[in-house]
Amino acid sequence: MVVGAGITERLLTSVAEDGTVADITALALSELVADTAIVGAAVLVVSEGEWEAVAEQGSLQSLPRSMLGDVLETDRPACKECWSLAPLGTEECPDRVLAVCLAEKGTPAQLPVDTVALQLRHAILLIEQRGQSARRVKRLETILEIAAQWHSQRTAKELFEQMAEAATRLLDSERASVFLWDRPNHELVAMPALGVEGGELRIPDDAGVVGHVVQTGEVLRVDANRQPELINRSVDEELGFQTRSLLCCPLVGRRGQRLGAFEMINKRQGTFSQEDQAALVELAAHAALAVEDTRQLEQLTRARDVMAQEAAEQVQLIGESSAIEALRSSLKRVADSDLSLLILGENGTGKEVVCHMIHYHSHRRQQPLVAVNCAALTETLLESELFGHVKGAFTDAHEDREGKFELADGGTLLLDEIGEMSPGGQAKLLRVLEEKTVVRVGGSAPIRTDARVIAATNQNLAEMVREKKFREDLYYRLNVVTLELPPLRERGDDVILLAEYFLEQLSARVGRAVPRLKESARKRLRQHNWPGNVRELRNLTERLVYLSQADEVESGDLDFVLSPDAESTAVSMDLPLGEATRQFQVQYIQKQVQRSGGNMSEAARAMDMHRSNLYRKMRQLGMEGGDEQNET
Repeated sequence: MVVGAGITERLLTSVAEDGTVADITALALSELVADTAIVGAAVLVVSEGEWEAVAEQGSLQSLPRSMLGDVLETDRPACKECWSLAPLGTEECPDRVLAVCLAEKGTPAQLPVDTVALQLRHAILLIEQRGQSARRVKRLETILEIAAQWHSQRTAKELFEQMAEAATRLLDSERASVFLWDRPNHELVAMPALGVEGGELRIPDDAGVVGHVVQTGEVLRVDANRQPELINRSVDEELGFQTRSLLCCPLVGRRGQRLGAFEMINKRQGTFSQEDQAALVELAAHAALAVEDTRQLEQLTRARDVMAQEAAEQVQLIGESSAIEALRSSLKRVADSDLSLLILGENGTGKEVVCHMIHYHSHRRQQPLVAVNCAALTETLLESELFGHVKGAFTDAHEDREGKFELADGGTLLLDEIGEMSPGGQAKLLRVLEEKTVVRVGGSAPIRTDARVIAATNQNLAEMVREKKFREDLYYRLNVVTLELPPLRERGDDVILLAEYFLEQLSARVGRAVPRLKESARKRLRQHNWPGNVRELRNLTERLVYLSQADEVESGDLDFVLSPDAESTAVSMDLPLGEATRQFQVQYIQKQVQRSGGNMSEAARAMDMHRSNLYRKMRQLGMEGGDEQNET
């Protein structure tokens, strides 16, 4: 195995999915200890003068404390005897080191360890930067009260228009412009610039009052009558305007860098006063922060759009069968709508994959995709999970908590295993879907929510409605559009396409050549019943990749995962009890009929039941040949 192969992609994926430092650290350590040359790895920090492991994989010998100190001091990797160390320090946590214990002295693992350390450090920096950005925005919400409305703007153009409007109103002036400094081109760009085609004015960055303010960082207050030499009359002539008074203040960023200038033109009554100057300085301070944040937001939005596009490209529906082609066609038609969807299919058929495809191909792809497994939660927990709770609502409610509906606002909410939801939970869910509001457990204030709901189940909801096990009104509310996923056994050669796809993906992960499926193995895969569907196939290929060393996969290589005796009666452990029981009965009867050579009387005797009861059971299970009259 090549340590570090593909680690960059996996770390960045974890970062993009809001992974924490603990998440990516665990990922990197597991990557390292997967190498047979490495017996243990840990991330260490200094706490009160002592080294402490904050994450650990495998087993470690006595730590080389002098080496750890040297690595911190030099900020460079070191390798000695059986130890390989690399610095992971950042601004938020400078005393952090990656320590790797090699299986033996002199094992040449320094380079891959350094590679993993470099990528891990980069990923940690990205997470810390994301945290810093989030904290900065949070602070701005409290300290920028007079310019709070500015932070609702998503683009610089909208922001500058609001700034100009607010400034003219506050200072009782005729015009205002925000100038941004285009340093590479030595220009100042005014937005908005009234009277200029396109609303944008460009001037040299050393011209006039604005140029002086940007170059020096000084505030200038000009009376045209007393200081005519400071007024750029060429601009007045271009705009058909006459400047009587002018007030200009630099826009200074958080780190003291000059971003541009805020200019006010013509006090409506008299000239700009010292009080006006003080007000503009305060306003410019808010404006500079808002400009930085909007720029950053635009950058983050562009990056988010790129990541969403990449995510959409990575989520694939593999297959060429007619059922899959029909499913693809349906997905294209409904993905970008806001219609509620119901996804039906056996366990392991790819319902979650389909949900991801719908989300990432919709206009909601830039917002969260949140999933809830309804079968894993009691009614009480489900209510808290979906709708959130307030502090003190129950014993363990130590703080206010958002529910999944709130977290998915603007995005998509997947309600998996919806058929397992309790009647009480169904009633509350229906109310939320109809009213588009949630009320947290223990709270009273309704909270608006805009989440597209996708429900998924392996159960026959229509039958459950007839049996009064599922609310009819909720069923129709969810069942606006139904997408039914075919089981793998009905997809023909898709099983080969999927097997080859998984083999390629998993082989790349472990750094080995992709094994080729021989025809005997292909035939074996086609003949298998696949009770666990695509999930079972992926697990099979994963075991092949890790346990088989051959370049080709033959039928015999599948014996350890598809035993002939178990093949026809294998039932996935992921199935609910009812469905698992049904599948076992179907497979058991099929096997007995096969053993009897199709003699139903003999098969019935082998099962210790009357032939008519056998036919009745087959009809109940929806099996072919369940009609006794058709027997020949």
